[in-house]
Amino acid sequence: MSFFDGRHAVVTGGGSGIGAAIATSLVDAGASVTIIGRNAARLNGVADLIGAASQVADVTDREQVAAAFAGAEAENGKVDILVNNAGAAEAVPFAKMRDELWDNMIAVNLTGVYNCTRAVTASMLAAGAGRIINVASTAALTGYAYVTAYSAAKHGVLGLTRSLALEFATKGITVNAVCPGYTNTEIIDSALQKIMTSTGRTREQALADIVQSNPQGRLVEPQEVADTVTWLCQQESITGQAIAIDGGETT
Repeated sequence: MSFFDGRHAVVTGGGSGIGAAIATSLVDAGASVTIIGRNAARLNGVADLIGAASQVADVTDREQVAAAFAGAEAENGKVDILVNNAGAAEAVPFAKMRDELWDNMIAVNLTGVYNCTRAVTASMLAAGAGRIINVASTAALTGYAYVTAYSAAKHGVLGLTRSLALEFATKGITVNAVCPGYTNTEIIDSALQKIMTSTGRTREQALADIVQSNPQGRLVEPQEVADTVTWLCQQESITGQAIAIDGGETT
């Protein structure tokens, strides 16, 4: 019997990229999976493709989060595994950053993690078991120029991860973070387009600029993150950790 048999996993931001890869891996491992996101059409497409359920919600809206988790539990039972993957990144020099950008980066990348974690805490404590895995970033481990708000939010996610791991250490709940480097997702496509537009570089030149931070000289693949999350779910004694998936960038 697989560890995942009979367990319900919720993956936020599960309609694309890393979230979709994680959801697919958890379904393949035997879990019942609910993906949560804002785009109903995209969510339903992925859910139908991989055999998951879906709930539409903006993780920054507490009422929507509460409704989505209630719906997920009604369909698949209590949440045993929560993967906080929903997030967004935007680059801008600090001196030119609008207050609204700061507020949005904190809301999506940090407060959203808080909102969803609060939604499952009571049931996990009552069950005496649970897995919470936060998809952070190498930006949770080190600073990067031009993404001040994003990096600050991801550092906050890591602080939340470590604090909850200590608080829940004797409760049967593990809390960990995975910290991918530049990953082959739509966010990278957007970053490449911005570099090309602002500098006149070709796509190949822009990509070379991005991957030079990775000692392996490549982008991380979403499946590599998904494999790490699936492995972490099965570990009893690993908690409070930030596992970098970055080709050795942050060693």
